[in-house]
Amino acid sequence: MASHRKPRTSVLASPGGRRTAAGLTTAALASVTLLSQSADAAPRAPKPTIEEVKKKVDDLYHQAELATEKYNGAKERADEQRHTVDGLLNAAAKRAEQMNRSRHQLGMFASAQYRTGGMNPTAQLMLAKDPQQFFDRSHLMERLTSRQKQAVTDYQEQAAAAARQRASATDSLERLQKSQASLKESKRSVQDKLSEARQLLSRLTAQEKARLAELERQKEAAAKRKAEEEARRQQERERQRQQTGGGSTGGQTGGSSGGSSTGDSSSTKAEKALAFARAQIGKPYVWGATGPSSYDCSGLTQAAWKAAGVTLPRTTWDQVKVGQRVATKDLQPGDLVFFFDDISHVGMYIGGGKMIHAPHPGASVREESIYYMPIYGSVRPG
Repeated sequence: MASHRKPRTSVLASPGGRRTAAGLTTAALASVTLLSQSADAAPRAPKPTIEEVKKKVDDLYHQAELATEKYNGAKERADEQRHTVDGLLNAAAKRAEQMNRSRHQLGMFASAQYRTGGMNPTAQLMLAKDPQQFFDRSHLMERLTSRQKQAVTDYQEQAAAAARQRASATDSLERLQKSQASLKESKRSVQDKLSEARQLLSRLTAQEKARLAELERQKEAAAKRKAEEEARRQQERERQRQQTGGGSTGGQTGGSSGGSSTGDSSSTKAEKALAFARAQIGKPYVWGATGPSSYDCSGLTQAAWKAAGVTLPRTTWDQVKVGQRVATKDLQPGDLVFFFDDISHVGMYIGGGKMIHAPHPGASVREESIYYMPIYGSVRPG
């Protein structure tokens, strides 16, 4: 039996259908072409060279050290503020005890006044069996009244002092909270920089790591040559001073020979500081550390000079302000050498153009040329 349904016309069977299909095909091809062109227009960024990676890692270590010094400063401020707050809280506790004693004495006077009923002195005299007894009691009350007035005065003074201490403690607590917030931010910044540096290094192949190590050796060799040249120049200057009758000054500066006892004392302290620093060679760099098992750069110099009896501030920015400023050509063993325009690194000069310092995370305390980094300036503690 024949079907009465009208057969469907194929889309491609009619001219209009062919045009529609052709239009769809053209649109699809155009889309593919556009996608292809977009892919060609935005190619992947080329992989950085080993030299670029080294520069980036060095820069990240520098930024991390800068953040470390900020952390050290924030921690020092927080510790000082915490000490201040503890002192204020102890003082406030003592003040509360004094107020309680004054309050107790006032209570005793109030009870005594309640027992007498606040009776008029004339009425008390009329009711007294023995007038002499009344006068004795009246004299005693006058003395008690004087003590009561003093007790009120004492209490008022204690209350006012307590209010001042509470206000001071509140202000100190607010400053402590700000210091702690700054401390937290500096810590996060250090960790972020170090994490980024580790990620860059972890993506290197074995061949790339070998190339990076070679670049590092070349940089160290160049700095070493410069240190050796400076050492030769210093020796030549010293010989010239001796030939011209200047004599040895116990160092490389050729300063005045006057005040030799002071010079000897400074030299002894420098020797003690250097001996301490040498004993730390091989210990790891850890940011924020001040010893005895690890150090950051300013933590090492602070600990070394502390061993010599000289107190240095915690950060590079404060250490550079302590002592006598000296030129690079006049450096003596024990002097502190600061690096970079932001004064974010410090090492201890040992002579011959070299220093002992805690370099950066992943490295240990070691001797190195002072020309490995750009020099900012130098100071002589003591």
